[in-house]
Amino acid sequence: MTSTLTQNNINGNHHHHPQYYPSHSSSSKASIKGCCCCLFLLFSFLLLLILAIILVIVLAVKPKKPQFDLQQVGVQYVGITPNPAAIATSSASVSLNIRMVFTAFNDNKVGIKYGQSRFTIMYRGIPLGRGTVPGFYQPAHSVKRVETTIVVDRVNLLQADAADLIRDATLNDRVELRVLGDVGAKIRILGLTSPGVQVSVDCAIVISPRKQALTYKQCGFDGLSV
Repeated sequence: MTSTLTQNNINGNHHHHPQYYPSHSSSSKASIKGCCCCLFLLFSFLLLLILAIILVIVLAVKPKKPQFDLQQVGVQYVGITPNPAAIATSSASVSLNIRMVFTAFNDNKVGIKYGQSRFTIMYRGIPLGRGTVPGFYQPAHSVKRVETTIVVDRVNLLQADAADLIRDATLNDRVELRVLGDVGAKIRILGLTSPGVQVSVDCAIVISPRKQALTYKQCGFDGLSV
């Protein structure tokens, strides 16, 4: 009798215990992590595929650096006037009109997009004036001529620089100038633009104030930077 009641109490307590079921949150988190991993792998694969295609195109095209050279220099006006208000040759004003023609060579199989380029004309390290070449697009295997005019409007030089300039112009008829500028270019492949390549142009020119003409020119690339 006592054993029967004890067994019934045990059975009763067993039937009243709550039952726990596994939650669906852990399975949802697992599925989200799985989707994220799949998307990450997919994007990684697409990125590697794009890089491989670009690498194959670059190796096939073999892009060359842009060639941008100062082809012609025309002296339209040269004026050097001593300042009469000061001691002789202690100061002078300089006026120049110089027309420069640049030639861009594109030997690549793809086009080149040039940005706006700025050039500065200098005398003994002193900037006299600046000129600008607008940006342009150059097709593959082509030669393009662009030009700019640098206008120097009565720039004052003092003391030794003015004396040197007046001596060079009047006695030697030979004024040495320097043209500096940066040319930015990008190669376009299948609608994609490459990182910009910047070439620094450095040209030494000599003009004759009497003849209003160019007597010497030597140009080169001062550097190549990306």
